[in-house]
Amino acid sequence: MKQTAAVAQQAERETFNVVIVGHVDHGKSTVVGRLLADTDALPLGKLDAVRRECERTGKPFEYAFLLDALSDEQDQGITIDTARCFFKSAKRDYIIIDAPGHIEFLKNMISGAARAEAAVLVIDAKEGVRENSRRHGYILSMLGIRQVVVCVNKMDLVGYDQAHFRAIEKEYRGFLEGIGAVSPRAFVPVSAMNGVNLAKRGAKETAWYDGPTLLELLDTISKAPSKVDQPLRMPLQAVYKFTKHGDDRRIFAGRIEAGKVSVGDKVVFSPSNKTSTIKTIEGFNVAPRDSIEAGWSTGFTLTEEIYVTRGEVMSHADRAPAVSTRVRANMIWLGKAPFVAGKDYKLKLGTTAVAVKLSKINKVIDASLSAPAIPSGSARSPAAGPAGQSSPASDGMNPPLDKKEVGRHDVADVILEAQQPIAFDLSADCEATGRFVIVDGYDVAGGGIITAAVADELGDLRHEARLRDFNWVAGGVTAVQRAQHNGHRAALVMFVGKAGTGKHKYARAVERALFDAGKQVYMLDGKNVLLGVDHDLWVDAAQSELVRRFGEVAHILLNVGLIVVSTTNAIGLADATAVQALIPDTAMLLVDVDPEDASTQACDLRIRGTEPEAEVIARIAELLDRNHITAT
Repeated sequence: MKQTAAVAQQAERETFNVVIVGHVDHGKSTVVGRLLADTDALPLGKLDAVRRECERTGKPFEYAFLLDALSDEQDQGITIDTARCFFKSAKRDYIIIDAPGHIEFLKNMISGAARAEAAVLVIDAKEGVRENSRRHGYILSMLGIRQVVVCVNKMDLVGYDQAHFRAIEKEYRGFLEGIGAVSPRAFVPVSAMNGVNLAKRGAKETAWYDGPTLLELLDTISKAPSKVDQPLRMPLQAVYKFTKHGDDRRIFAGRIEAGKVSVGDKVVFSPSNKTSTIKTIEGFNVAPRDSIEAGWSTGFTLTEEIYVTRGEVMSHADRAPAVSTRVRANMIWLGKAPFVAGKDYKLKLGTTAVAVKLSKINKVIDASLSAPAIPSGSARSPAAGPAGQSSPASDGMNPPLDKKEVGRHDVADVILEAQQPIAFDLSADCEATGRFVIVDGYDVAGGGIITAAVADELGDLRHEARLRDFNWVAGGVTAVQRAQHNGHRAALVMFVGKAGTGKHKYARAVERALFDAGKQVYMLDGKNVLLGVDHDLWVDAAQSELVRRFGEVAHILLNVGLIVVSTTNAIGLADATAVQALIPDTAMLLVDVDPEDASTQACDLRIRGTEPEAEVIARIAELLDRNHITAT
């Protein structure tokens, strides 16, 4: 019975993830090693074995050697990878992540910190606030880690001086407040080598400190809220069909990152606005279930078959994510080449991968502007210059720099603009759909969190489309059934370009060719919309209203399942993206007829207007096939 009760008690204990960060050589690994030793978390004989090895090699013993198991780390005296270790307090079990402090291993530090619920940031009392002390403080905030404890380590090297400790606390708090980063829960004066104020109180050394030890502080930090209680978020990984095996199900698969969902729930996929209802929850070799929650990779079948693709985010209709092409973000850049405006990058968010550009730099924090080290035993502020003169960092922070690019290891507040709408959340609301990485070429060069949605010129149209699609009264025939009957999906092929370039000629030819091939197709000329639906508008009507009405007419024809071929001079070249905002759930191919080859507008096909009709028809047919419109 006693054994059973002990097992039950152990099962009830919670596990807590803490990351240790800080500038190189400030003593992170020593802090962790000493915690392991003082909480009896080391394997039997491990401490004595490390001491004997130090004696054999002539090295002074360090508690950091308990963690730095890799030979190149031992040789260089730095933590390269992210080590994980375990210890227990009276309250709970801890997983400690010892992240590297050297600037060249910043990626490792970020990957380690991303898994943490809280952080311990270590600052060397003698050296004071240094480059990575600043950078790591910003990164913790960027990763959404709000619960931070700062250990001012190596207090023995400054004679456990209280004024010295308070000066470091003042400087670092000022820096973090100045950049809008985390506000630490507490600062603790420690000496990891001597075990002062880690697991045991330094009654003599720091008699002036009446706060808790590091271990006592960690026990007071609450665990992060359960992801199950957040709104449903499942980035769609893939749609699987097994028709070759006599299985006609379409299984929508992905990992539920937040929330929970049950059979019968109405769900929406963003940004396409496609809605349906959960029919079944699928899995390999598992018992049937009626609901599933965050943390599970799973699949679903839906009552209404819909076409959605990888990168969409499934949610409940009443708590859908935001959708925009522009977001404000806090990010860190790790690429060898700087992050610059005008260049195409790839943004990866959940399962979405979309082209993105740097639209605006609001602020860049250059953490390399470090303050001078504090002389041992000095009560002078770490930010004070020689003879008491103020240094440029005397206010305790680095001022934002007016920079035109984001350099390597810089942290920045930026506006990003995606080539097409993306579904996302603010990182404070949902971590999984609020974090991203940026790829430059083939390398992950940066990453960050979304802090705000930025309105773009198409926001009103997207809002209108979402309201319309969420409340659309569906008929008895689904889009999938129409596609199976017609032998193709709905799509809009839109010819754009100046008047007199041959758009109408090509559009008629494409319509005819698709019709002869047995496709359900219709040519929608903008002039017909202008003469009919737009007849009540004044001559000087707002261009946006002309676009809106054209898009709504196209939406109805597309809802019927047609391939709509469009040409118009009634709306401008740049309005194609506005039309797309009104039909987010439908494929749209943009064909730019440009005789002078001077257009810079993004398109799917650019022609000069002198090509034979047969060539243009063939190229558009290839586009329809490649985009899985005619090849269903």
